Amino acid sequence: MEQAAREQLMRQAESAGLAEPQFTVNVATPRAAPPCAKAVEIEAVDTRTPARMRFAVLCPDAGGWRYEYVLRGSVSALVAVSAAPVAAGQMLTAQDVTLERRDVTTVSDALGSAEAATGQASRRSLRAGEVLRQAQLSAPLLVKRGEAVLMLARFEALDISTAGEALDAGAMNALVRVRNLANGRVVRMRVIAPGTVEPADIPRSAQP
Repeated sequence: MEQAAREQLMRQAESAGLAEPQFTVNVATPRAAPPCAKAVEIEAVDTRTPARMRFAVLCPDAGGWRYEYVLRGSVSALVAVSAAPVAAGQMLTAQDVTLERRDVTTVSDALGSAEAATGQASRRSLRAGEVLRQAQLSAPLLVKRGEAVLMLARFEALDISTAGEALDAGAMNALVRVRNLANGRVVRMRVIAPGTVEPADIPRSAQP
């Protein structure tokens, strides 16, 4: 059962992208099982919470038996942590993130690489050394509502630009409403850089 639990935890760690995961597993409800003439079968019953997993042992003999056991696992891995205090809304740079081994048994969305956090913004202020979780981060706003933006359209080798006013806030690739200051028209544009938008109907694959 311990081996089956370790294999399950490894699959979960790989799915979560954790780096160099390590596990400990202990049977919390030891119970002696009757003899079985055939090789017993191990069945995962509930593995959603590593700290309390349930496995069943089945004897496939005629008139065999089935017992359930609780196993307690712990998981540690190299995960992204804040290298210094981070203000709410601050975009994380490579200097703000480092990798440290931490217990992530109860953390389902820890980031397994510094690159996964770099370039994202923190939803709240963070202390130095906090494990960075995906739920805490979001794509930074490159366009803010009410600010001036550059409306850029590309036609082959020709770039045409005009001034606009953002009517929505948006992160990279978000669609926002923009008022063209030259003619007052409101159009939907795609955010492509800080303070810069392009027509929403231009396919991303067509861009250089």
